[in-house]
Amino acid sequence: MSMKKSFLYGAGILVLLGAGFLYWGLTVDDGPPPGFATANGRIEAERVDVATKFSGRLTEIMVSEGDRVEADEVLARLDDTQLRAKLREAQAQVGAARQTLAERRAMLAEKKSTLTYAEKELYRAQELGERGFAPEETIDLRLSKKESAEAAVDSAKAGIAAAEARIEAAQATVDRPRADLEEYVLRAPRAGRVQYRLADTGEVLAAGARVLTLLDLTDVVMTVYLPTGAAGRLSYGAEARLVLDAAPQYVIPASVSFVAGEAQFTPKFVETEEERENLMFRVKLRIPPEILADYQDVVKTGVPGLAHVRVDPGAEWPASLAVRLPDVD
Repeated sequence: MSMKKSFLYGAGILVLLGAGFLYWGLTVDDGPPPGFATANGRIEAERVDVATKFSGRLTEIMVSEGDRVEADEVLARLDDTQLRAKLREAQAQVGAARQTLAERRAMLAEKKSTLTYAEKELYRAQELGERGFAPEETIDLRLSKKESAEAAVDSAKAGIAAAEARIEAAQATVDRPRADLEEYVLRAPRAGRVQYRLADTGEVLAAGARVLTLLDLTDVVMTVYLPTGAAGRLSYGAEARLVLDAAPQYVIPASVSFVAGEAQFTPKFVETEEERENLMFRVKLRIPPEILADYQDVVKTGVPGLAHVRVDPGAEWPASLAVRLPDVD
């Protein structure tokens, strides 16, 4: 009876061992298929800081963290009271310069009239002198008056040119604060989502202070690190597939957009062939913007996942890595 129990006990152990080996054989990771490289990474989006060009008090913020914004949308405003006062002062100077120009033009018209009269008097005096009815002194006096009137016309013309120059200078003092007023309104440089709100209404900010941080959800990449053997065979535009931990049922297409020119996480000097193989190169895999445009409401940064990169252009994608995207509502 004891021998039978021992036999059954041993058979049970063999069955358990066999099941264990079978499970290990089905679940062990044999690595990527030939022609592919696999690496872990996280989803990242292009970050854009919205900052002030001038110092001032923040009077209004129109958005909150998580809000979607469109390109050129107004996000915040700085107090522009003093700048508007400067603008009104500059506009008053332009008005004064234009008034001066009007006076100079009226003066020119008067001087031209005087010149015309002087020319007529000189002509009559010369005619009378030819007939002996006007002395030489009278002709000389009329000629002197004409020349004086011509000089007055030239002076009036110079005065008009000076007035026009003053108008241009005054207009520049208007254009400068008017252009600066645009910088007191902070707009979104591109469409995206507000990630951080770094200032609050009422704060006095220095020039260059960051107010908001946006994420461009049409410029999304996964950064991975590949060994020398894989990175050296990559070409820009090589196809990749991303599988995110949060949604393993989907396979997202991507392509190689960047390969670092220097290895990382390695000794400064590499002497052996084995050490050279351990060199790791940073690679960026970009998701096509046309795909991201349909999923901006669900795109999140920081999500980890697995990237499969095709290093051999002739390798066929396995069926398990066929592109699968969620339905668009």
